[in-house]
Amino acid sequence: MNENWWRNAIIYQVYPRSFQDTNGDGIGDLKGITSRLDHIASLGVDAVWLSPIFTSPMADMGYDVSDYYDIDPLFGTLQDFDDFVTRSHELGLKVIIDQVLSHSSSKHSWFEESRASRASSKADWYVWADAQPDGMPPNNWLSVFGGSAWEWEPRRKQYYLHNFLADQPDLNLHNEEVQEALLRVLRFWLERGVDGFRLDTVNYYYHDQQLRSNPASIRADREALPDVYGRQEHIFSKNRPENIDFLKKLRTLTDEFEGRMMVGEIGDGGDAATKLMAEYTKGSDRLHLCYSFELLSPNYTASHFRNALESYRLAAPDGTACWSFSNHDVPRHVTRWEENAGSSKELAKQTVAMLMSFEGSIGIYQGEELGQQDTELNYDELTDAQAIRFWPAVKGRDGCRTPMVWEATKQHGGFSSAKPWLPVKDPQLVRAVDAAEASNDSVLHSYRSTIEFRKNNDALLTGSTAFLDLPEPILAFHRMTKDQKLTCVFNLSETARELRVEGAVSLSGPSSATLHNQILTLNPNGFAYLISNQLEGLELIS
Repeated sequence: MNENWWRNAIIYQVYPRSFQDTNGDGIGDLKGITSRLDHIASLGVDAVWLSPIFTSPMADMGYDVSDYYDIDPLFGTLQDFDDFVTRSHELGLKVIIDQVLSHSSSKHSWFEESRASRASSKADWYVWADAQPDGMPPNNWLSVFGGSAWEWEPRRKQYYLHNFLADQPDLNLHNEEVQEALLRVLRFWLERGVDGFRLDTVNYYYHDQQLRSNPASIRADREALPDVYGRQEHIFSKNRPENIDFLKKLRTLTDEFEGRMMVGEIGDGGDAATKLMAEYTKGSDRLHLCYSFELLSPNYTASHFRNALESYRLAAPDGTACWSFSNHDVPRHVTRWEENAGSSKELAKQTVAMLMSFEGSIGIYQGEELGQQDTELNYDELTDAQAIRFWPAVKGRDGCRTPMVWEATKQHGGFSSAKPWLPVKDPQLVRAVDAAEASNDSVLHSYRSTIEFRKNNDALLTGSTAFLDLPEPILAFHRMTKDQKLTCVFNLSETARELRVEGAVSLSGPSSATLHNQILTLNPNGFAYLISNQLEGLELIS
């Protein structure tokens, strides 16, 4: 086993509710995922990440865990999980599972004991605080899902902290007993054979023990935001320096097991996210990988991509980032960026070429290999608490969570024999797996060929990155090893562009470009990989 397999790995995210249903209840399950592993393996990816599958009341679709040691019956059993791990490993796929350590469900036995009395053995396992003299919460901290981050508990006559839903009380990681309990959870799953963890909201683990109020945000657009959460600088409710010591404990544990890894989610934006990614991955005693929402934003400009990658590398020269364009929390990138595209198919092909050329590890979200777009949902079809509360200004996350579509002519796209928990609609059906397999020009085949190209090029796997100073809408950079220089060029617009090439170069791998008489012509949303050891210059001419 390559202990450092994670450094340039391609990780495929499965949203279990929406992958494949085998028992006819309209909800995906572990047996369904296992039955579809051949599809995942055929892409050439290295690992499968499962969003939460643990016992849960599902107030936040499994990110509210009530039993960290068992599988929710919706998804199956521990035996089903073991079968999934076995089959994944047979196919050469690593297994990464979500771990939600910053908070639990309000139905967890730990919280039920904690809320019952200030004298209980777990009284300090969650974050409790007295009301102010006028009965108001102890400070101004806000919940990501709206309103105050504090909920009143009449039995204790205190407030408890919840950075997300009131059903998701924050664990008190300042308490070492809580830390040890969470470490035991991770050990249980490591011993069961998982290869890594995706750590949810890893920057929310600690809070300011003085409970100081957050200052107002200095963002220029704060009043234009659809909610008020972005109007604060969350310097006391999250992103605390105490986090580092716990990350080191997590690393010590995973290092006991050969070839295991952790990838942390930074729930933040802008410069703070890049700084935290670097801080959490520097050296060899913290997280193996980190990702933020930097490239999951609506921003589709060369300067934005360059700034994100360069800022991270500058801040953590020895760290490893994990870059992705889509996941279960944001609109799918083909939808997010469609106004920059002449064709959604060409945009999908370009974005996988761009993603596979980035330095670090790569994340793919289920369905993006088909060029899937967000599903337009009506209010009565929603399940996401955030969308239900703030509709229509906030459409929520259901649109990117609708089921995988396997067969275009089957009811519900072959996902289930019953009505799915979220609908399968015609715009998604036309991008079914079987239709993509039958078309030589499909996004699916582009994903496979681009992933194969990455894996066969040391420059893309291990090379350093150097950006070229070209104007918008061109993103261009070298990936370089001692023996190879590959230049990656992307046209981030719906209009064809021409560049003058100086020096001897040649096209390599998949592309949507031509090279003739030293002129590189990039199609709308076009891209090219150039073997460029003798490249002397690249200039945008039209």
